[in-house]
Amino acid sequence: MKKIIVVMLLLFTIPAFAGIRAITDTGEEVILNSDGTWEYLKSPAVGNDIPVNSVSYTKPGSAQFLLKSTMNNSGFWVDTQKWQFSKASQNEAAEYEFKLKGKDLYGITITEEMSIPLDSLVKIALDNLLKEAPDARVILKEYRNVNGLNLIHMQMRATVSGIDVVYYGYYYSDDSGSTQLLTYSSSKLIQRYQAQAYELLNGLVAQ
Repeated sequence: MKKIIVVMLLLFTIPAFAGIRAITDTGEEVILNSDGTWEYLKSPAVGNDIPVNSVSYTKPGSAQFLLKSTMNNSGFWVDTQKWQFSKASQNEAAEYEFKLKGKDLYGITITEEMSIPLDSLVKIALDNLLKEAPDARVILKEYRNVNGLNLIHMQMRATVSGIDVVYYGYYYSDDSGSTQLLTYSSSKLIQRYQAQAYELLNGLVAQ
């Protein structure tokens, strides 16, 4: 995740309960929320220039089970000591569903045979969320290299059924099709389970 480095000596509180405004090391204005989360003051628009994260990510050594997609060549390395999974039943668009055992952190995979340009894939993901949650917005978007795959990492925040939900997602496409791998929880819990969320996300591979 992008590190927030405050480069202004003078911080000021914006009205109401919106939090503290700060500047990142790349010059973007962000809001530091009282619950420990942060978001862009102006959500970056999908399709604009996307920054590149210089870190290369790999699957955790504890992820020993390879769950394979039946739709394309995507695979998902899973630590079965931490995560339980099943064929999706709650979301008809998804292929698999995940749950961190005993915790309120969830995940889904949406896999398709159609190859979709990455900038279009993340726009479709945001548009679909906006249909369910009109206040949905992007709070982070960047290119990442994960297990040798060049993909987009996007975080979104939205009010769903009265719950403030944050989604961490990896979006990938190749000749075999397109894949969305997402983890999500409430905004108050996502920071607590951030390490586990990225352990699942970083298990994404192409078979």
